[in-house]
This record gives sequence, structure tokens and C-alpha cells, in this order.
Amino acid sequence: MKPAEGQPRKVIPIAPAAADNSQTEVVSLYEAQKKIYPRSISGIFARWRWVMVFLTQLIFYGLPWFEWGQRQMVLFDLGARRFYIFGLVLYPQDFIYLTGLLIISALSLFLFTAVAGRLWCGFSCPQTVYTEMFMWIEHKIEGDRSARMRLDNGPWTFEKVWKKSLKQLVWIAVAFWTGFTFVGYFVPIRELGSELLALQGTWQIFWVLFYGFATYGNAGYLREQVCKYMCPYARFQSAMFDKDTLVVTYDPERGEPRGPRNKSIDHKAKGLGDCIDCTLCVQVCPTGIDIREGLQYECIGCGLCVDACNTVMDKMKYPRGLIRFSTQNGVKNHWTQSQMLKRVLRPRVLIYTAVLALLCVGMLASLVVRTPLKVDVVRDRAALSRIVAGGKLENIYRLQIMNATEGTQRYRISARGLEGLEVASESEIDIGPAESRWVAVRLQVPYGSAAPGSHTVFFDIQAQGDKAQVAEKSVFLVPR
Repeated sequence: MKPAEGQPRKVIPIAPAAADNSQTEVVSLYEAQKKIYPRSISGIFARWRWVMVFLTQLIFYGLPWFEWGQRQMVLFDLGARRFYIFGLVLYPQDFIYLTGLLIISALSLFLFTAVAGRLWCGFSCPQTVYTEMFMWIEHKIEGDRSARMRLDNGPWTFEKVWKKSLKQLVWIAVAFWTGFTFVGYFVPIRELGSELLALQGTWQIFWVLFYGFATYGNAGYLREQVCKYMCPYARFQSAMFDKDTLVVTYDPERGEPRGPRNKSIDHKAKGLGDCIDCTLCVQVCPTGIDIREGLQYECIGCGLCVDACNTVMDKMKYPRGLIRFSTQNGVKNHWTQSQMLKRVLRPRVLIYTAVLALLCVGMLASLVVRTPLKVDVVRDRAALSRIVAGGKLENIYRLQIMNATEGTQRYRISARGLEGLEVASESEIDIGPAESRWVAVRLQVPYGSAAPGSHTVFFDIQAQGDKAQVAEKSVFLVPR
């Protein structure tokens, strides 16, 4: 705007760009993540975590090496489209069992979460287990928490080089043995080992490297970032929590106001709570949170802060339980352990339990009565119907017969549904253990014995010397 007449003109001096000595502040859109150095601690929950590490990895690493008869005990043979689980042989037609298993696993997770929070995350999740293993390796090679921090912040010396190198070599060995074991569930593990030594099997090598690298990256570097930002479970867990769910809790009424003190003084007389603000609960946390700030989605419910706090309470001669597994209602109302346990059988828990029990019983019953024989019927489209020698009308079918047992079976094929209907082809066939074969079957009826049109017929396949029997429906075409 121009100034009004009679008013002085304001002049705003503009310094040249070269003379501007001010500093430009750079604002990052991403928060810098500090590396977490979890402190080692001993206690009941730390011991239970290691029990679960040994148990889960004993099963994972050991199961592919056991045999059942002349085959691998657990093998998901994608090439042959067969799943071997102990004595069971499952085909793609048995996909319903995989669906049932996934539903049961999801409901189990909901049930356990509603009762006791993220126990799966803290004790059995693969991310938790392998992170614990990799941190143990790091602790044994580089030292305790303070030693690791000094090593990372210090200059590169010979000690730092050899410790870091050795750690990386051990991490890589564990990671790729894990990848090898995982692929061994889909390829016979002994054959897989021979192929890898001979540098054969392109896709096998790719997946071993892929899963090995994923284990190395997730457990060695990403660690708690996977739990906090990549895992969806942390985001929707609040929908399964309520105020009667057992979670790791801090008792602020007892602990506040916090502050350091000498254990010989009467802290109550000085107006202090039981928390001495040692931050040990923060130092042992794998995700680096402060549980004293309340329930947080980053908490994986591992209980290490409980072990740390109980250790401090013992040294200070204070009662244990300043940090403990409790419920929000339990802390608020000062309930005892028995009073909190009475609240476990609430409606959502009963519903989850009932549905889960029904699914488990139904799936077990289905497996018990399951017939180890699968049959698919496909009409031969090349010749729908024809008249053959002897004045017979013939339809041709293709039957896929799948032997879901561990022994050779002889099957007898018969048909019913029309007067005079007979099997004109070979009526008995041998199929090897866990094999599948396509069989051409010719059905014939006397010409003129059936009205023109489509007639329902049934194929009966009976295992000789066995109760396994399957009936499959098809149609017999009579031309006009």
C-alpha cells in the first residue's frame, strides 16, 4: 500500500544474502531412535523367558530331524501337495483343517490376552525369542550393559573390531541355521542339506538366505522396533483388554512420591514412597519404556521390570510388589490375588473359552472320523456318451483316487444308480503309500434301459481289508 500524503515513508532495510549470518534450524520429521541397551536381570520371569526359549527352539530346530516310518515326521511338501504331520497325511482338499487351526490360534490369542495380557509377546513370540538369543550372544561377547555402551561410544580399537566381528559371525551363523531349519519344514531337511552343500536348488537357497536375513535383521537390529511399529497386535490389543486383565502395573499410591534415599532412614517420615527412582525397571525393559508412566502399548508383558523392582525392594527391605502383575481394578481397589482371580471368569472370557472348546472338539472329532481316502470324479469331455459293442451305452469318467495312508492300498470301484449299470473297465486298482492316481473308468448300461436325459449315479470306492469307503456323485448321459 502507498502511504497517505503527508506521512513519512517507512523504509525497511534488507540485508544482502551474503551478510546473513543467522543459522537455519533443521526440523526432522522423524524422531531419532536411541539404541536400547537392556540390562541383564535374574528372577522368576527372566527364568521363565529362558524356559520358553529352550522349549520353543528345541521343538523348532529338532522336529525336522525326526522320522516317522520312512519319512520326515513333519513335512509340508508343497511340490507333491501333501502335508505330513506325524501319522497324518493331508491333501489340498484338507485345507479346512488349516483354516480351523488358524481360527483356533486366533481365538487362543484373544483368550490369553483377555485373561493375562501380552503373555505371547513376552514369552513365546518368535521376535521375542530370537531377540533374547541375539542379546545373550551380544552380552557374552561384548559384556554387560555398561561395557556395551562404552564399546559403542568409544573409538575403533583392536578390541572393538574383534568383538564386533565375532558377534556378527555368530549372529549370521544362528540366523542362517534358522533359515535352513525353516525351509527344512518344506523340503526334506537331509536332502536340503545335500543340495545346499552342492550349491543346487535355486529357490531353496533363496528362501534360506531370505529367512536368515530376516532373522538377522529383526533380532539383531530392529528388535523392539518390530514390536512397537511393525507388529499389528500391539495396536489392537486395547480392544481385548479391560480393567480385569492381568498386566504389568506400577502402584503409584505406594511408590509416589519417588526419590533416592538411604535404606537406613524412615522414608515414610520424610514423605517418600517406596520407589527409590533407581530406573532399574527402565534399564531392563526390552522396549525401553518406563512402566511407572502407566500401561503403554509398547509393553510386551515380559515381567523383567517386576524382577528388577523386586530385587531392589529386597535390598531396601521393603515389601515386594511395587511393580507386579495385577489388574487395574485390583490396584485401584487394593484387591488380593484371590479377589482378582475371581474376576477372571467374566463374560468375554467365558465366550472365548466356549467357542474355543467347541472348535477344538469339532476339529479333533473330524480328524478321528476322517476317511484316509479322497476321490474326485471328472467326466471325460471328449466322449460324453457312445454306443459300444454288445449294444451297450457307455459314459467315460476320470477318477482321481488319493491314498492318505502310509501303506499300499487296493481299492475296488463299483457304481450304482441305474438298472443294469456296471463298471466295464478295471474295477480294482493298487495305489502306493500317500500317492494319488488318475484312473479312467467306463460305465455301461444296456441300450434303451434308461430314458433319455441326465441320470444321477454314484461311484463307490472301497479299500479292501479296510473300512475306508467313499461315495461320489456324478451323472450318466443318455442321448435322445
